[in-house]
Amino acid sequence: MPVPAIALYPVPGLPLVDADTDLAAVVATAVSEADLQPRNGDIFAIAQKIVSKAEGCLVNLNDITPSAKARELAQGGDKDPRLVELILRESRRVVRHNAGVIIVEHRIGIVLANAGIDRSNVAGDEDTVLVLPEDPDASAVRLRQALEQFFGVRLGVLITDSVGRPWRLGTTGIAIGCAGMTALTDMRGQVDMFGRVLQVAEVATADCVAGAAGLIMGEGAEAVPVVLVRGVDARESDQNARTILRTEKENLFQ
Repeated sequence: MPVPAIALYPVPGLPLVDADTDLAAVVATAVSEADLQPRNGDIFAIAQKIVSKAEGCLVNLNDITPSAKARELAQGGDKDPRLVELILRESRRVVRHNAGVIIVEHRIGIVLANAGIDRSNVAGDEDTVLVLPEDPDASAVRLRQALEQFFGVRLGVLITDSVGRPWRLGTTGIAIGCAGMTALTDMRGQVDMFGRVLQVAEVATADCVAGAAGLIMGEGAEAVPVVLVRGVDARESDQNARTILRTEKENLFQ
C-alpha cells in the first residue's frame, strides 16, 4: 500500500481568546479567511491554552489559601505555596517532587509536571495562571460538532498540550482531548513486512498528530494555536484521549 502524504496547515489570524469567545466560531472564521477548505477526514489540532481561556479556566493565586501539605511541598521545592495548593487541587496524587517541579497524576488521568498549570502567554499579572479544561474530551466533542456544522464535512478534533517524558529532555505534544478519530490504533494480529504476526503493536495516533502539530504551534510567541492536519489515516471512532491512558496496574515505574 502507498503511504499517504500528510500535510499540516497553520491557521493564522486568530484573535486573542477569553471567556467571552465563541472558540468554534473564531476558528471557523480564521480557517475561511485563510482560504482553507476542510475536507472529510481532516483533523483540527487545537492548543489546550485557547480552549482553557475560552472556557474561563483562569485562576488568580490571590484567591488560593495554601494547605499545610502545600506549604510543606513548596518549602522543599522553592515554589509559591498558593501555586502548589492549586496543583494539588487539580491532581489525583503526587507522583514525584523535586526542587522546582511536582509531577502529578492530573484529575483527567495524564501524568505531567505541575498539573499543566501555566503562566506563559496568559494575560494578566504574575498571580494569574491557567489550568487545564474541566473535561478536554467533552471540549473536543463540542468543537467538533460546531466545526462540522459550519463546514459540512466529517472532522476530527484534538485538544493538544505539551508534556515532558520520563528519561527524555524537552517536551512534545500529546492529545488530552480527542473526538471523531481513532486515538489508539491497534495493529495486533497484523503482519510485518516479513510475515511475522504483530503481538504488541499499538500506535498512539492522536499523540502522533498532536506532536506533529506542535512543530507548527511552537512554545513561544508563534501565535499559531490551531493547525489543520490532512492525510492521516485516522478513521472515525468513538475513542477519546482517555483511550490512550494506561491503567494503574500497568504502571511499571512505581
